[in-house]
Order: sequence, then structure tokens, then C-alpha cells
Amino acid sequence: MASAGDEQNRSRRSLRKKNGRAGGEEAHRRRRLAMVDKQIKKRGVVDPRVLAAMAAVPRHRFVPKMLTKQAYADHPLPIPASQTISQPYMVALMAEAAEISPSDRVLEVGTGSGYGAAVLSELAADVVTVERHQKLADAAREMLDELGYDNVTVLNADGSLGYPARAPYAAVVVTASSETIPDPLVEQLADGGRLLIPLGSLGEVQHLTRLRRTGDQSTTESLGWVRFVPLIEDR
Repeated sequence: MASAGDEQNRSRRSLRKKNGRAGGEEAHRRRRLAMVDKQIKKRGVVDPRVLAAMAAVPRHRFVPKMLTKQAYADHPLPIPASQTISQPYMVALMAEAAEISPSDRVLEVGTGSGYGAAVLSELAADVVTVERHQKLADAAREMLDELGYDNVTVLNADGSLGYPARAPYAAVVVTASSETIPDPLVEQLADGGRLLIPLGSLGEVQHLTRLRRTGDQSTTESLGWVRFVPLIEDR
């Protein structure tokens, strides 16, 4: 039978554990705010909704546990299946360039860890995100559900085909590089929609490209050079 002293010791250990978790989350929050101020604002991202989204999403929950201390560092990090979680600034830049309104439906191609989808979900009414790797899709879905991002649908499929069942999309954000823009993604854009994609080959300079669709016409512009893992398509 446990003594009163044993119960008190357990209570103290439980309280220390709870306080430790709370203190850890506060430390992550401070790192997140520093990330926004030092990495994102200073490089020219100014949209207040994007900055708020970047400050809100707990990036450390989307990286491997062994890399938690690097979660808010100014570089991409490896995740399973030889993929990466993008540099925070790049996530913010693409979100701002997509010009997302609160009523928009957004398609993300390349879910990865689910971090980008979480950021997009803070900006849009509805996010559909497609991941080629089953294990990544499952893990991202589980984490997004755990964190309460209930406006995100995670699908395991060939992202280059988009997801026509939920089209049209006000914005499409592609988080992997391609030599060309997949036609299905353009076709699933709403009139006036924006598509963000890194164009170029692996090992070469890629250009972050924004396509705007107006009726049956589209225009493209380069937003600068980037480096992304390649988009995997079913053949």
C-alpha cells in the first residue's frame, strides 16, 4: 500500500513534468517569434496574416525528435523518405506569394511532414494536400489531427495530377521541383488562381515560379532561385 509520502512524491514528480512541458512549449514559442522577426520579416515577407501563421504553427512538432532543437533554424531539415521540411523563410515566401484569402480552397502538392499544410490552413478555409509517400501522408495526417487542423485533407496520391474532385483551387502550392508545370494543376486552378512551383532540374538552379490563370490564359513570373527535392510522378 502506498504511503502518504509516496503519493506526495508522485504528485510532485507529476507537477514537475507538467511544468517542464509548459516551460518547453514557452521556449519553443520564443524561438518561433524570433524566427519570424529575424528570418522572415527581415527578408521582406510583410503580409501580417502570413507572419501570424508562421508564429502560430508549432514547427517543432513536425520535425524528427532528434532535430527538435533545430526546428526553428534558418535551413531545411531532413525527414523520412529522403524528403525535407522546407526552410521557414521559404514556407512563408510561398504562402505570401500565393495571396491566400480566408475563404480560399488551396491545394498543396507534397505534404512532407505536414508543416506547410498547417501554415496554409491558418490562411485558407480549406486545404487539400497530396503526398506520394504513404508513410509521410499517414504521419502528417496524424499530427495535423492531433494539433486540431481540421480544415486539412491529407491524401496519398500522385500530386502531379492534383485532386480534381475538390477543384477549382484559388491557389496551388507545389513543394517539389519539376522541369515543367503539370497541366492538371493549371487546369484545376480557379479563374484568377495562383500556382507556385519551383521549376528546374535536381542539381541545377531552380526558379520559384508563380503562374496566374485568367480564363484560358496564364502568365508566369520568376520570384527568385531556390532548391527543392524533385516532384515524384507515377509513370
